[in-house]
Amino acid sequence: MNHVLVVDLGYGDAGKGTVVDWLCATRPVHTVIRFNGGAQAAHNVVLRDGRHHTFAQFGAGTFRPGVRTHLSRHVVVDPLALAAEADHLATVGVPDALDRLTVDGEALLATPYHRAANRARELARGADRHGSCGLGVGEAVAYGLAHPGSAPRVADCRTPAVLRRRLAALRDRLTAELGPLDAPPVDDCLPAFTAFADRVAIVDRSHLAGVLRDGTCVFEGAQGVLLDEWHGFHPYTTWSTTTFANAEGLLAEAGLAGTAERLGVLRITTTRHGPGPLVTEDPALPLADAHNATNPWQGRFRFGHFDAVAHRYALDAAGGVDGLALTHLDLADRGLRICRRYDGTDRLEPGPPGDLDRQAALTARLLAARPGYDDDPPADWPAAVEEALGAPVTLTSHSPTAEGKLVRKGTLLTPFV
Repeated sequence: MNHVLVVDLGYGDAGKGTVVDWLCATRPVHTVIRFNGGAQAAHNVVLRDGRHHTFAQFGAGTFRPGVRTHLSRHVVVDPLALAAEADHLATVGVPDALDRLTVDGEALLATPYHRAANRARELARGADRHGSCGLGVGEAVAYGLAHPGSAPRVADCRTPAVLRRRLAALRDRLTAELGPLDAPPVDDCLPAFTAFADRVAIVDRSHLAGVLRDGTCVFEGAQGVLLDEWHGFHPYTTWSTTTFANAEGLLAEAGLAGTAERLGVLRITTTRHGPGPLVTEDPALPLADAHNATNPWQGRFRFGHFDAVAHRYALDAAGGVDGLALTHLDLADRGLRICRRYDGTDRLEPGPPGDLDRQAALTARLLAARPGYDDDPPADWPAAVEEALGAPVTLTSHSPTAEGKLVRKGTLLTPFV
């Protein structure tokens, strides 16, 4: 069996969901494993018959019968959002999503208090907002780091007295810091969390080793490497490790280090939500994205030309890939070009994790950078991206559906088609 790790090498929204769906449609995948992020993920999958779902916590292979989802301890789990997502999946023909779900009991919980605090902080920043999704994922991580012994976790949902105590402490600490929160009383929250525990299989960390030996698994990353908590452009980043590191760590714990292929996902237009560096941004590009509209928390969805400098940086920060999935090739006639350099430099060097001052200085540099483009759009996008990044393009995507994917070359994906 060959497990596959799927990571976005941009600012997110490159098409991880459609790639994961294609992998699950073309091979006998046992489980999709989520290894970072939380309910703020938005991985769109469109089926040939027109059905559509934006996957947030369920794996993007859930449309495929029998494919399971495992939320690892690196995911911030929001039971309320999970229930709403399961309800939508039922309306589009997937009534058993919760039956095919396992959740690591060590995973942090996202609660209405985290969400309210997240939004209060973001509003207080005014014109300096970071572009948060407003769902409390980063707030849950920050609280977990500050209070590791008392932060609410998934396993607490099985013990209402413990959960009540931890939710009350969370509410009181955040209220003392931020003032009254727009969130319900603790006793009003408890029934939803205990119902989650009654409905979903909560497991310990040893469970995943068995899953990985039972069949082929796809590790589905959230967000993108350019938003990574340590390697992204601070402060416009996520509270999550978006490289392959968490997935590789989970494999190593199971005694399966080195058994997975690393697949990076890129779209031929570099995009991002909200504020922060986007060196190749071009408002004149004739582009729109029906699945990424402007929203009140992240702000507008921005388009730029293909930024080879930023994507080389992401490749280096992530430790390289075995292959690339290049998406949105149906936009190849929109005048998109490749940026290979900024102000005379063609490479940005990743720094050591933890040096946020260095990352903030890099952010300031990028906000002032000017792109240097090739004169003309590429005649052959996959070949041009391979040449610019030094990594093979093994899969191309020409439409949102699995049927719009083509294996280009190499051994990464071909044997499983």
